[in-house]
Amino acid sequence: MKSSLLLLGLAAMSATATAGDAKTCSSLLDLDVRRLAGDEVVNLCDLYQGQVILVVNTASKCGFTPQYEGLERLYGKYRERGLVVLGFPSNDFANQEPASEQEIQSFCRLTYSVEFPMFEKVGVKKGKAAPLFDRLAAAGAPYPKWNFYKYLIDRNGNLVDYYTSITTPESGKVVKAIEKLL
Repeated sequence: MKSSLLLLGLAAMSATATAGDAKTCSSLLDLDVRRLAGDEVVNLCDLYQGQVILVVNTASKCGFTPQYEGLERLYGKYRERGLVVLGFPSNDFANQEPASEQEIQSFCRLTYSVEFPMFEKVGVKKGKAAPLFDRLAAAGAPYPKWNFYKYLIDRNGNLVDYYTSITTPESGKVVKAIEKLL
């Protein structure tokens, strides 16, 4: 009887230790999203928990569209160290992303050689925002007021900072913040 209780106690301690070791998903990232121009739905935690994340609302016909180049360079430079850039096209501002998802995907790849993950076209304005942008706002960031707002999330899934459209992806303050988190 004592050995049975001892085994049960050891099993319980092992289960508790294992549960404590497992990474818990940040509520900010515990979302299912669909990949751009596809049917595959992925969970952001499953794919990106433990990485530094830069979320960006994008558009193909905007004065800030050339920021795709800087975003891709950031992704290429820091990807091996744990940075991922996540793009979410949106047509919320001046009809600057009217294209279909297939057209957006082709434009990004052919014009800017985008390899960082891109996801479904979403709303980002308050009242019609996709859940990720609602959660970013609840975490203290503003809803985007234009295309190419950038939201920096640490390895634990916490919002660290945000940057408006006029802040380029490779600006000193963005790079410094990313390097600090890596």
